Amino acid sequence: MSEPDANRVLQRVILPRDTDPLDVRPLYLDEPDGAHSQVASRRDVVVPASARVSFASYFNAFPASYWKRWTRIQHVTLRLNVRGAGRVEVYRSKPNGDIAHHTGELVHAEEDWRTLEFRLALAPFEDGGWLWFDVFTENHTLEVKEAAWLADEPLPVQKVAVGITTFNRLDDCVTSLLALGADPAVLDVISKVFVADQGTRKIREHERFAEAREVLGERLEVIEQGNLGGSGGFTRALYESVDHTKPGFVDQILLLDDDIALEPDSILRSNAFARAAKKPVIVGSQMLNLQARSRLHTMGEIVDMASFVWTRAPGAVTDHDFGQHSLRETRALHRRIDSTYNGWWMCLFPREVVERNGLPLPLFIKCDDAEYSLRALAKGVPTVTLPGSAVWHEPWTDKSDTKDWTVYFHLRNRLIMAALHSPHDMRKMLLMQGARTTARRLLSMEYSTVALEMKALEDFMAGPDRCSTCWPPACRRFSGSAGSTPTRSSSPRPGTTRRPRSTWPRPSRCCVRRRARPRSRCGRARP
Repeated sequence: MSEPDANRVLQRVILPRDTDPLDVRPLYLDEPDGAHSQVASRRDVVVPASARVSFASYFNAFPASYWKRWTRIQHVTLRLNVRGAGRVEVYRSKPNGDIAHHTGELVHAEEDWRTLEFRLALAPFEDGGWLWFDVFTENHTLEVKEAAWLADEPLPVQKVAVGITTFNRLDDCVTSLLALGADPAVLDVISKVFVADQGTRKIREHERFAEAREVLGERLEVIEQGNLGGSGGFTRALYESVDHTKPGFVDQILLLDDDIALEPDSILRSNAFARAAKKPVIVGSQMLNLQARSRLHTMGEIVDMASFVWTRAPGAVTDHDFGQHSLRETRALHRRIDSTYNGWWMCLFPREVVERNGLPLPLFIKCDDAEYSLRALAKGVPTVTLPGSAVWHEPWTDKSDTKDWTVYFHLRNRLIMAALHSPHDMRKMLLMQGARTTARRLLSMEYSTVALEMKALEDFMAGPDRCSTCWPPACRRFSGSAGSTPTRSSSPRPGTTRRPRSTWPRPSRCCVRRRARPRSRCGRARP
């Protein structure tokens, strides 16, 4: 069996690892009740006799509409090695979820391996749709090995620097490092791994760190620094990747959270998508639920430019369980989703985007990912959230971060983002929204939360200089005030002067909506 050029591979067909829980199986195979395929390796599966097994799964169906919309790829080739007897049928879907048969081939290769190739056009996939294949067997098994979706021509070679920021999550971080080195194909595209260690317990002290060091070799570089939050840790990774490496050695920077479970093939898919893009794009990965492994937690997100609150993208599906409803059965999953930003649980940036866009704002936590993508979008760089590329992460719906100390950063950073990027005059909306939220919190006796929000508003009004000077002290102060009502002096701090108004940029006059003058009953405008 010959293998295709690795630079032609857009997406490999993969199977669960031996260490994966059974819950993840529906993400790789769509099997009917009573049929259980034998997974021989990550790239090898044996379909039992008298069965129909579909590869219309989250990780193995090809998201054709995204490749059609954002890349130069016009045709893809499904290539697979087969042995046994049966049929291989190729299907495609439409944006509304309707399924159409595309092509297929009968297989009679009981003893020897045979290579099948199906060349498929992406022209029909304007607004949505996937490609996949099904395997049918009768009285004989059919083995599928080394299947992949290929481009016609090799893509340009681009190497990746991985950036991880961690704070006292030693087990999770070391597990991710080991996962990076588990697959030779993944390790081949990684040239550097930067770990910004900001915790009080150092990752070098972990019992398996030496194993990770041995697997990654000179690629691994751990940088110990003070706790600057997620934005500070990711900024360090971007800075090291751009300022201390050269193009050709690092062409893409991939940011990873420290508390994820990694599907390593997602790195290859994000890397290939960025290499094939018509123009530079930020490639985000979707989030699967770490606590319920078969659930897709978020498909894509946007920032609501009217309220500057992040929300799901129009048409996006949330908390979808592939164990209960397969891709073929769920029509809403077939429409292409357009996002405006992607969370940094896993997100890839071409080097030129970072050089053009600069580094993230010093926001400590919250909104740094959304602000960075909005800034890039203003420079003509969109963010694409790519299906089939994902990590498992704890869903934010399980976190109570609207009442603890992080509420300070939620509000302050949202105000900063609105001041920098809103095309509208946000003052009235923010005043009404803030008054409504404050009244609700006071009636609920959430006095410490109100105090934190008032502090966030005060620091925002003090201007940009206050942002970079209150990180660690703010965290220490706020983490201790969530359970009691903090007191705040109304006088300015020693050595400082109170600013009469915010120094954040105001929206241009042409973008401010003017309120219509009220009219009298006779139709005349009142003075």
